[in-house]
Amino acid sequence: MSKRGASAKLWNRSIWIMVLIIVLGFGLVSGRLLYLQTVQAEDLQHRAVDQQLSDTLLPAKRGSIYDRNGNVLAQSVTVWDIVLEPASIKTDEDREIIARGLSEILKVDYNKLLEQTHENNFYSVVKTKVDTDVKDRVLDFCQKLREDGVSGMVDTIENYKRYYTNDNFLADVLGFVGSDSQGLAGVEYQYDEYLTGKTGRLISARNAVGGEMPFDNEQKIDAVDGYNLTLTIDEYIQSVMEKYVRETIDEFKVKNRGCAIMMNVKTGAILGFACEGSFNPNEPFKIANETLKAELDKLPEDQQDAAYAKAQTSQWRNKGVSDTYVPGSVFKMVTASAVLSEGLNKKDTVYECTGSYVPFEGSGPITCWLHGGHGDQNLEQALCNSCNPAFMQMGFMLGREKFYEYYVAFGFSEKTGIDLPGESEDYFFQHDGVCGMDLTDLAVASFGQNFKITPIQMLCACSAIANKGKLLTPYVVQSISDSNGNVVKTTEVKERHQAISEDVAKQVCKMLQNNVISGGGTNGYIAGYRIAAKTGTSQKIVDENGNETDDYIGSFCGFAPADDPEIALICYFDTPDPEINYYGSAVAGPCFRNILGDVLPYLGVEKVYSPEELDNLDTITSDYVGESVKDAASFVVNAHLKYKVVGSGNTVLAQNPPAYTTIPKQGTVILYTEEPKEGEEYAQDSMVKVPDFSNMTLTEVNRLAADLNLNISISGSLSSEGSSYAKTQDIAPDTEVPPFTVVKVTFNQDNSIL
Repeated sequence: MSKRGASAKLWNRSIWIMVLIIVLGFGLVSGRLLYLQTVQAEDLQHRAVDQQLSDTLLPAKRGSIYDRNGNVLAQSVTVWDIVLEPASIKTDEDREIIARGLSEILKVDYNKLLEQTHENNFYSVVKTKVDTDVKDRVLDFCQKLREDGVSGMVDTIENYKRYYTNDNFLADVLGFVGSDSQGLAGVEYQYDEYLTGKTGRLISARNAVGGEMPFDNEQKIDAVDGYNLTLTIDEYIQSVMEKYVRETIDEFKVKNRGCAIMMNVKTGAILGFACEGSFNPNEPFKIANETLKAELDKLPEDQQDAAYAKAQTSQWRNKGVSDTYVPGSVFKMVTASAVLSEGLNKKDTVYECTGSYVPFEGSGPITCWLHGGHGDQNLEQALCNSCNPAFMQMGFMLGREKFYEYYVAFGFSEKTGIDLPGESEDYFFQHDGVCGMDLTDLAVASFGQNFKITPIQMLCACSAIANKGKLLTPYVVQSISDSNGNVVKTTEVKERHQAISEDVAKQVCKMLQNNVISGGGTNGYIAGYRIAAKTGTSQKIVDENGNETDDYIGSFCGFAPADDPEIALICYFDTPDPEINYYGSAVAGPCFRNILGDVLPYLGVEKVYSPEELDNLDTITSDYVGESVKDAASFVVNAHLKYKVVGSGNTVLAQNPPAYTTIPKQGTVILYTEEPKEGEEYAQDSMVKVPDFSNMTLTEVNRLAADLNLNISISGSLSSEGSSYAKTQDIAPDTEVPPFTVVKVTFNQDNSIL
């Protein structure tokens, strides 16, 4: 082949190769273009929009929580997020100026903030949820930056912080929120979907380097505020309950917290829920118990995290719904109801107590708290005596199947359904036998031992007896409303079922009322009010760590008024100091009485006195100053009081006790008829030093007071058998007072009735 032909051939081959390369190149480009325009079109479009638009989330305001009277318990207050635009800062000097200034105002680390100023973005959060005064200082700093020509942009964005108006108040019911305002406990968690609201958005255009475009095309989707909750809780009732629960814990050195729950027996609405020893929702992760915190701080560092986590979980735990306990003798009201419902108790039925009882052949004796025994008793006497042998006899009259049937009927086999998180189930017997019970289980269960329920379950069962046998679902949220006050949801009364008949409920109500008048529940007695209640003292099988223990739980559960019940109350104290007292009658009874003593007048429940109570009723002094001695003496006598005249004048110039003072009948009023000597007060030369009446009987208190010329006003639990002892007095011992000053002395029965 000639040289020319070879050259032409090579040329043609090169052309074809070039054509092929061009075709392949254009093919790949066209294919890629087609791929981008079809398969990736939507994704690229989104990415382009993301580059061109800034999307800022606008937080929603969490709904507020109110008590039943509209008092604010929890609300979201306006705070501010401080946001930096690092990409707008032009020089290192400007970065240092901004970092130094913000770190001082916001109390954040300077070096970390300096690192943020080097980020290549226009939205970097420096600090969240700062108060308005801090935000104002940031804005003043920004103004100075602009005046000094410093580049960069710092912005403030509105946000919200949860605030609980009364700190520890009602903490176990309210719960708390996390850093992102999500509910983590209590109604904050249970109703989180209603409280949260809907987040808004602010969308604005950006240029190629991320700066805001000078166009009015900003779009804003407003956040929607969360719904508000109105609770059934009454702030006044709650404060009363917390006060007396706290005092009881302090007095009896209760080791493992205590609680009191009050419910409207006709609706199931919870009026108060006091669990003391909990936490502050404003600082939920802080250990509220200072003594415990000091102990935790002493632990080795490698043990502290786990110990702190356990302590936090414990203080967040709602003892009224999440803890189970052995109910003890308060459960006897259920056993009595079952026996009456089955017609097993006749008018002539007698329950014998010799001090112990052998429930079945081959078992050992189970003792009564009264070692000598109660002798023969009827049902009401057995209940008032809280006699274990009598109730074991009732348990065997029922049998295991019937006993468990009423256990279920009173709601103990399932959760109550209260609208609070973390409600525990009961723990019933797990032995082989009928209903998981053997005969020993039946014996001890009849008087409330060796199975576990929750305090809210016991309160609901007691409320069923008070409410004509109807078992209701308890609840703490009364209604849900929007930010304009429009109600969107209301809690309806929910009857679960009829536990016992109305007639049986009425009989048990009367027995429980007599128990407070003359039985083991006298520490719940309040003159003028019809109270029905039962004491409970139960031995814990194991402690909170699962170890066997000899510790006790003291409780007191009942309702008022007994003839037309409105409210039920349980007071429950876990592990009082046994060296002080651990019986439910002594520990929980006075707390129960004090709460009802303050709450019943507040609820408008009128006092109705028996003839015996009227005879002992205190009276009120009138204003005798300016009256003649003769007329004043007549007024005093007509008020069932005594008088003593000091001086030789004919007109009363002063008196003690002062006008309108509550004073016991047959108390003494001093009528002064002469002016005191210059520089002295009336009776200054004959002041009386108040003695310490603690642990004296009523007879001893009256005798000593009479000897010292003091008037004594009596309250609390009194016993004709002389088993009542003075517990508190409103004027401290050794205080000097004028003669016949009124000293109010409160009595409790210091008995060991279970």
